[in-house]
Amino acid sequence: MVKTVIKNKQGIIGLTMIFIVIIIAFLAPFIAPNDPNEINTALKFASSTSKYPLGTDQLGRCVFSRIVFGARCSLGISIPSLIILAIISIIIGSFTAYRGGRVDKFCSIICNIFMAFPPIVVVLSLSGLFGQGILSIIISIVLSMWVWYVKVIRSYVLIEKEKDYIKSAKIAGCNDFKIVTRHIIPNILPMMIVYFTTSIAALILMISGYSFLGIGINTDIPEWGSMLSSAKSYLYSNPKLIIYPGFSILFTATAFNLFGEALRNIITPDEV
Repeated sequence: MVKTVIKNKQGIIGLTMIFIVIIIAFLAPFIAPNDPNEINTALKFASSTSKYPLGTDQLGRCVFSRIVFGARCSLGISIPSLIILAIISIIIGSFTAYRGGRVDKFCSIICNIFMAFPPIVVVLSLSGLFGQGILSIIISIVLSMWVWYVKVIRSYVLIEKEKDYIKSAKIAGCNDFKIVTRHIIPNILPMMIVYFTTSIAALILMISGYSFLGIGINTDIPEWGSMLSSAKSYLYSNPKLIIYPGFSILFTATAFNLFGEALRNIITPDEV
């Protein structure tokens, strides 16, 4: 698969863009020329200089430094959230769908109940309960989105468990746990990787959207959505304060979408 991805132009472009964002996030303390939270009101709305490459915001903070640290914040929330969602969805979706019967029906009912509530309603309720902060937004995202991921994994398993090799495994004496962990999950893993890869972009947009609405990350934290929220009052006087974090969100979401779509084309070429 690695060779196929390398030969795919879209995959290479997406992967390169992802690496750029990851490197920026990992090396943020070394790339950022200033403390992202350092306030100097005497320099508010300053133009671009060697010390402040993208100028300063309404509090005199370095915009470039906040953009750089924003990459760390966005990935630091979206990736852990996705890992937790992946673990929950794989465990619940795989075993309940394979088990079938009342267990699967009960899981489907629970999922349908949760899916009746828009994620933003759940996040609003949980944000009020847990307060603002990175941990609270991760908990809110997981609790509001896990059913959607379980539904997707469940659909994969329902298709896979009817195939002949599963029937052969049952005849050979494999128990349910071995069939799920050694046969079903490894065979649906490529499709799950595609789904989870494209989901990172959706999570980044979701996190930024919640921060923009004031229900996510505190505006003091350098995060792209909170930067947009703080800059919306200066749309006409200083549009650059919205353009920079907006472009960062667009660039990162596009990177994961490009790479995810390339993986989908490689793994399921007949469906394209």
